[in-house]
Amino acid sequence: MLSYLCLASAMMIVGAYVGFSKLLVAVFPVFLLAWLRFGIAAVAMVTWLKRGINEPPLDGRTKNLLFLESFLGNFLFSICMLFGMKHATAISAGIIMAGIPAAVALLSRIFLHERMSARMIAAIALAVAGVSALALSRGEASESTTSAFGTLLLVGAVFCEASYVVIGKRLTGNLSPKRISALINVWGLALVTPLGIWAALSFDFHAVSAGIWGGLVLYALAASMWTVWLWMTGLKKVPASKAGIFTVFLPITSALVGVIFLGENFTVVHAVAFAFALAGVVLATWPTSEP
Repeated sequence: MLSYLCLASAMMIVGAYVGFSKLLVAVFPVFLLAWLRFGIAAVAMVTWLKRGINEPPLDGRTKNLLFLESFLGNFLFSICMLFGMKHATAISAGIIMAGIPAAVALLSRIFLHERMSARMIAAIALAVAGVSALALSRGEASESTTSAFGTLLLVGAVFCEASYVVIGKRLTGNLSPKRISALINVWGLALVTPLGIWAALSFDFHAVSAGIWGGLVLYALAASMWTVWLWMTGLKKVPASKAGIFTVFLPITSALVGVIFLGENFTVVHAVAFAFALAGVVLATWPTSEP
């Protein structure tokens, strides 16, 4: 249950900061924001880089997995999501992203050989149905159509996030959650640094208020430190396919942030979406007599 709580908390924090990060994106260019995020988190997690007493040295396979975890889950996911949204409607984007639990289950079956029970399949179906209903409730008739390029980018984001879950499961077998968090953040910093410097050259840092700087620090700690540590801690004892169900808390929490802080209306469709999504989580995590 503690592992389940860690997984749910991680996705809820992600859902919350996704909503609030709109304030930061309005001030900082995307690549500069990413560079500052990884840089601040790298300073905060510098002591997490040290190898634990019981941890083996990093071999070539583990180093490759760490790079892929950061490249797919941090760097490429952000690019696909942010730029995909420029070529897609909110309805289409929400429906596509609702496929994350199913993508996690598929990749877990292929790469981790995890068994897919009928109950897990039903739980995934409920999760997808819940988030799809939520996405449909947030669309606007005035939105432009979704291009094939936008759809492709968002599907890429789905599989990047699914890969993050599956690769993370591999990494938790040898490394502590803290060290995984720190190492993939360092890779993220290295990958985005050239683009971050390019964006910084033309940016007026003096125009940023103290409140925005404070929000940036909070965002960096939440996005690169707290959520990754919580997710890896929960993933250590939970199969990747089951952990993927908890990604439904991301859009749910984003919707709650919109209702509570941004003045969006809570509708019957929201209630139905929450019921479906939470039913999927309960079905996936309910105690069973199976070994």
